[in-house]
Amino acid sequence: MSHRVTDAVRPSSGEGDQDRPPVAGSEQDPVTDGGGAEEKKKQPLWRELLILAGTALVLTVLIQTFLARVYVIPSQSMEQTLHGCTGCQNDRVLVDKLTYKFSDIEPGEVVVFRGPPSWGQNDFSSSRSDNPVVSSLQSVASLIGLAPPDERDFVKRVIATGGQTVECCDDQHRLLVDGKPLDEPYIYWQPGTSPEDHEPFAPVTVPEGSLWVMGDNRTNSTDSRKQGGGGVNGAVPESEVIGKARVIVLPPSRWQGIGDHNPQAQAIGAPAWQSGLPAGAGVAAAFPVLLLGRRLRARLTKVTQGKSVT
Repeated sequence: MSHRVTDAVRPSSGEGDQDRPPVAGSEQDPVTDGGGAEEKKKQPLWRELLILAGTALVLTVLIQTFLARVYVIPSQSMEQTLHGCTGCQNDRVLVDKLTYKFSDIEPGEVVVFRGPPSWGQNDFSSSRSDNPVVSSLQSVASLIGLAPPDERDFVKRVIATGGQTVECCDDQHRLLVDGKPLDEPYIYWQPGTSPEDHEPFAPVTVPEGSLWVMGDNRTNSTDSRKQGGGGVNGAVPESEVIGKARVIVLPPSRWQGIGDHNPQAQAIGAPAWQSGLPAGAGVAAAFPVLLLGRRLRARLTKVTQGKSVT
């Protein structure tokens, strides 16, 4: 004998519903009730702005401490590569702090470094206000390149590295490194000066782990030739280098990369066929890549056509 299942066990709409737990999304659900949304108050705008500003400041400090930092060019010693003078709109440059952790410092690169103890004359003096509030604002502004940092920092171009011997000059008034003349297209001679005004100095062998640095404005730069009395005392330890100057970021009219022409490249005198090796290698490598790309496209086309047929 079969038993017929009926709907008698189903409670009516008015019976038993009060004993059931409310279902999410139903009219009785207190979570989705309109009053619950109103209870969640929005944070005040000033608090959100404060959090945003604090986060931005922390990120700025971290980036400029470990990755890169904006520096104000303080003097005319690197004219006309970098522009700086008292009372004018000085260049702001982005200094890469990371690159020298993975590569060596090369001649021709423009670097920012802390002045070693032997360097008594600064490119500039960065004064801080005695007012603690103003001094704090100056420190914050220095983080984003709106004010000079309160440090003994310099910016110069690397001329020679550890173990090399540098001197001035040959009969054409060019610097010599290991007896070979340098190619220096970046040198700026102020009006009224010329290569004949290149101040001569005796040969100096740069200590290992140090750099010989000079300004591009050759007659208006206090650099390795004069700091510490000149000679080996003018060399800068590589450990004092903060980073490599990469780009001029301000003012907008000066946006450009900072050249790092190696002045020793011509002195090294690599044969012409060796200079063409990188380009030749690039062309040779391009053919197999192109062939592989064509084969890959052909296979993908066949697969696509096969799927469309089926």
